[in-house]
Amino acid sequence: MKFVDKIYTKTHEVRQSKFIAFLVPFSQFTSTLEELKNSHPKARHFVVSYRYLNEFNQIVEYSSDDGEPKGTSGKPSLFVLQGLEMINSGVIIVRYFGGTKLGTGGLVRAYSDSVNLVLNSASLVEYKQETNITIYFEYSNIRMVEYECLTCGVDIVEKSFDVGSIYKIKGIESNMKLFLEKMDRLVEVVK
Repeated sequence: MKFVDKIYTKTHEVRQSKFIAFLVPFSQFTSTLEELKNSHPKARHFVVSYRYLNEFNQIVEYSSDDGEPKGTSGKPSLFVLQGLEMINSGVIIVRYFGGTKLGTGGLVRAYSDSVNLVLNSASLVEYKQETNITIYFEYSNIRMVEYECLTCGVDIVEKSFDVGSIYKIKGIESNMKLFLEKMDRLVEVVK
C-alpha cells in the first residue's frame, strides 16, 4: 500500500473541458476541498474519492459524482486509487465544462486519466503499519531511551513524568522490536 504526504496537482483537458486533479493526504482532504470550492467558484463539478485506514485497520472508501451522471466520475476515480493500492489519500477533481458533452464513456476516461496523470507525477510513500506502546523507566535513563528511540526509528508521541518516566512511543514493528531488545533491562512495557 502507498500514500502521499503532500498535495500534488495536474490538469487534463478534453474537448475544452478542464479537469484539475488534486491528490491529497487524507488528513488534509476536507480543508483542501473547502479551499478549492472557494478558489474555483465557476467550476461545474468537484468530484471526490478517497481511501483511508480507520482505527480498526479497515479500509474505508468513498466517492461522489457531484452532479455528473451516476457512476461516470467518482467510482472510476476510486478504481484508480484501488488499482494502485493507495491508502490514507484522496483525490479531488475540479471540472470546468467546455461546452461539449463527453458522454458517459468520455467522462469515465477523462476522470480516470486525470487521476492517473496526477498519480504518475506524485512521489508515493510505502505504507508500513505502526504499533503504539507505552513504556515506563527511571528518570536517570531518559537520555539513553531518547537516543535509542532516535537510532531505532521509533517516535516519541507523548511524555509524562510521575514516580518515573512514562513515554508513549510508536514505530514500525521491526524498529519497535529492535528498540525493546536494546532497552530490555531499562524499560518496562505498560499494559
